Amino acid sequence: MKIEKYITDPFLEKRIVNYNKWLSKGQISASSKVIPVSESLNAKQWVLPTEQVMEILTNANSVSVQNCECRTHYKRCDKPLEVCFLLNKVGDKLVSIGKARHISLIEASDILKKANKNGLIHLALYMPDHELFALCSCCSCCCHELQIIKLTGRKELMVHSEYIAETNAETCIHCGECVERCFFDARIFNDIEMKYNPDACLGCGLCVTVCPVDATTMVLRETKTG
Repeated sequence: MKIEKYITDPFLEKRIVNYNKWLSKGQISASSKVIPVSESLNAKQWVLPTEQVMEILTNANSVSVQNCECRTHYKRCDKPLEVCFLLNKVGDKLVSIGKARHISLIEASDILKKANKNGLIHLALYMPDHELFALCSCCSCCCHELQIIKLTGRKELMVHSEYIAETNAETCIHCGECVERCFFDARIFNDIEMKYNPDACLGCGLCVTVCPVDATTMVLRETKTG
């Protein structure tokens, strides 16, 4: 299959070749899915446990953690490295060869808090058989998923979460804090005010956890207003 003309990095090229092959065979429907930051959702919205990283980890037979492969490779930022979770057999195999370590749910929760503090987005990664095998906390400068989408424009590779951000224009103080946290350019700051394009929001929730006046909340996409 032809490789996108913008992909010249062998690290990314290998992955897009695999994604194209799996997609063409119907082995995956997308390469990854956005999982919203749990702290961005209020208690009422915990009705969809599949969207909560901790709920996914709780239901796994085993959980392990390893250094982020992308940040280890590119070294473009100082974001935390040991934040990528592996589930079940995939994790067990890497633990057996010394490339990962098993962790408790308590430690997993602490790792997620650290990831959120550092503005990392949670992505669920799938095997060709549609099995979720990893939950990564990603940065825009190193993540192979985010780089491929930005270089090729193929947003269909990544599935948005079932949530979307809503910002109350009356309470927003236009501080711009959320703009830096938005990986998908849904928020821009024009020196006067913050502008938000909900159509570009993939529902990660990072904007919510940094808002100083709670002007932004997460809602289910099918119930969003406006």
